[in-house]
Amino acid sequence: MIKVLIVEDDPMVAELNRRYVERVEGFLFYGIVKNGEEALATLRAKNIDLVLLDIFMPNMNGLELLSAIRQQEYSVDVIVVSAARDNQSIQMALRNGAVDYLIKPFEFERMQTALINFKKRLQLIREASNLSQNLLDQQIFARHSQIEGELPKGLDRNTIKRVWEHILEQKDEFTAEEMANYVGLSPVSIRKYLKYFQSVDLLHVEISYGAVGRPVYRYRCNRNR
Repeated sequence: MIKVLIVEDDPMVAELNRRYVERVEGFLFYGIVKNGEEALATLRAKNIDLVLLDIFMPNMNGLELLSAIRQQEYSVDVIVVSAARDNQSIQMALRNGAVDYLIKPFEFERMQTALINFKKRLQLIREASNLSQNLLDQQIFARHSQIEGELPKGLDRNTIKRVWEHILEQKDEFTAEEMANYVGLSPVSIRKYLKYFQSVDLLHVEISYGAVGRPVYRYRCNRNR
């Protein structure tokens, strides 16, 4: 389980974030602290994997806390959750290693995406003894940019992300019909999305022929090649 510490001085927001965390599988809510000093004390005493960090806090603000975390070399990742949307705050957070930045207010789905992406990244790094450049590019550095760019006509951005999440969960080859059942789309619709992932080199397809001569297309995520 991924232990999560929430650093937030607004009790209502902190409680909302707690509920969000507890809705996502694989995450364990550890606690809530109201300021940077309490956060550092907790990090010294406990093994925390992820901090959800607000910026606007008294005494030591979130950016100062993030800088202190890096200077003191705590082995913890940080997702900023803040109403701050100015360029300087965002740039400083990213330069100090924030793995994601959520601007308040946001829907549960955005938090869910941030947590799931973090979990997959953490699992990849923990489980692989050696990482190839191709794997890093596809799973950490380039994967999001590849599916966030200009989409072909007829493809929905939210659906394409949902399909991709299901693809990442597959350890073996799959057919369009199988993926259609996983996602809840028609085979005709799912083929459009699979064709797109092929075009950006995220999917590999192999064609085989059954006894009646009809071709069977089997897909495999390129990370598993």
